[in-house]
Amino acid sequence: MKITYLYHSGFLAETNDCYYLFDYYRGELPPLNTDKPILVFCSHRHPDHYNREVFSLLKGLGMNSVTAILAKDISPRSYPEQTNVVRVTFHSRYELPQNTVLETLQSTDAGVAFLIRCREGILYHAGDLNDWVWAGETAQYNRQMTGSYRHEIDLLKDLLKEEYVDAAFLPLDPRQEADYAQGILYFLKKIKVKRVYPMHYWEKPGVISRFLREYPQYQSIIQNTEDAKANEL
Repeated sequence: MKITYLYHSGFLAETNDCYYLFDYYRGELPPLNTDKPILVFCSHRHPDHYNREVFSLLKGLGMNSVTAILAKDISPRSYPEQTNVVRVTFHSRYELPQNTVLETLQSTDAGVAFLIRCREGILYHAGDLNDWVWAGETAQYNRQMTGSYRHEIDLLKDLLKEEYVDAAFLPLDPRQEADYAQGILYFLKKIKVKRVYPMHYWEKPGVISRFLREYPQYQSIIQNTEDAKANEL
């Protein structure tokens, strides 16, 4: 499996069978094999996660088989034309093309997070599921946020049992200041994972280096997302 970082929360995973494209917002796609199917996952309606133009881009590249997996909060008015659409909601299971099984979690912001099982491994894309604690919010809000986030990650642990996630794409947002690592730390505590690709860092990749300085015990797991250009798992 090859992982390519595109921009913000956008990633492309390539297997022998197909491509999985997550939360495309902008960025240049690598050369694609037009004979391979592509499954396009969009976790929610926010414009930094769902850009309908990706389907025109894929059509222009000559991709012959495109399936869109869109969170329920994305309006049908913005669906791509002449594309197979699977509409998904949280806490549900779906059988998708290319022997792909999808299970969803509820985001703490909007939409869903994706847990994907395919022939070559397990992928997890958080979308905007994160422990969104903010210094400017009330203590009650932040407690509720942390509780909601941890509930979903505990559900994820139950779904996985003792399985490892091969690649996880997780928010690491420097706007959270002192609380920037709270979500990813709980994930690493609860979930067995081989590689984590931080995302959603708003063109401030220095937050990855900061995390590794403060938590060096995770150096073998945390990837420098900016260097993730067709990295092989």
